[in-house]
Amino acid sequence: FLPIAQVFVNPIEILLLSAIVGVLSGLFGVGGGFLMTPFLIFLGIPPTIANGTNRVQLIFQNIFAVYGFKSKGVSNFKFSWWLSISAVLGSIIGAYIAIDFPEELFKKLLSIIMILVMFSILLKDKNEFIETNNIKNKWLSVICFFFIGIYGGFIHAGVGFLMILVLSKVNRMRLSQSNSIKVFVALIFSTVAFLIFLNEDKINWIYGINLGIGSALGGWIASR
Repeated sequence: FLPIAQVFVNPIEILLLSAIVGVLSGLFGVGGGFLMTPFLIFLGIPPTIANGTNRVQLIFQNIFAVYGFKSKGVSNFKFSWWLSISAVLGSIIGAYIAIDFPEELFKKLLSIIMILVMFSILLKDKNEFIETNNIKNKWLSVICFFFIGIYGGFIHAGVGFLMILVLSKVNRMRLSQSNSIKVFVALIFSTVAFLIFLNEDKINWIYGINLGIGSALGGWIASR
């Protein structure tokens, strides 16, 4: 079955799929690692390389998404940088864990995470979102983003959803505000994680570039 699947997946289909994933990630926080890493593994790429290759499309996607939100005046760069610094420290730890993580265990863990994220998405928050500038809440978010960074550096599947969850629950931000911060933070710590995977030669550039172009388009569309 796998060789047949690989034959029918051409560069155009990869671009279209990554564009759709970019839109989903930009709108709802779920897509980049949640869908693309399993897709790459399905194509026969070793899990660690699939994990590293996915970082390429995340960088492309979030660059365009950040610019898209900025052009619409939906940005909070000061708060985003604080969260990014915290997430970067965590992502360094997570990326190094991922490099030597057993491949079969990685697949099983990814499957469990995908199921948990799917159930979490179904839970709706009916409370009104009124942004709070409470210093205590902001520092709580910074701490939460450190642990999110560890997870994001390790696997990234559903990490956008976790960031939006913290920003909506702790800081009471609306979806557009949460997304604008999410794509900025994801860009920063994904770049750091990418450099670690690159140093360990865990990138498939052929798939990475194709996914990057498609997800960049998707990220831009979602931000609009």
